[in-house]
Amino acid sequence: MLLYPSVDKLLEQVDSRYSLIMLASKRAHELDAGAKPLLASYESPKTIGRALEEIAAGKVQIDPDEDDLA
Repeated sequence: MLLYPSVDKLLEQVDSRYSLIMLASKRAHELDAGAKPLLASYESPKTIGRALEEIAAGKVQIDPDEDDLA
């Protein structure tokens, strides 16, 4: 169960639950592939939790110019 960060706090950064899941998934894959962490410390040991913490902190956002349908 997700306790931190809260879904309410995450939805302040992203406009929908679908967008939140897509963004978190993409960032978790980047972290798994060796991307540089954006926070000094994390509460979660898992990459998906770390991705959600970065989103809650406002460090990761959706790129409005990116077109995944092309």
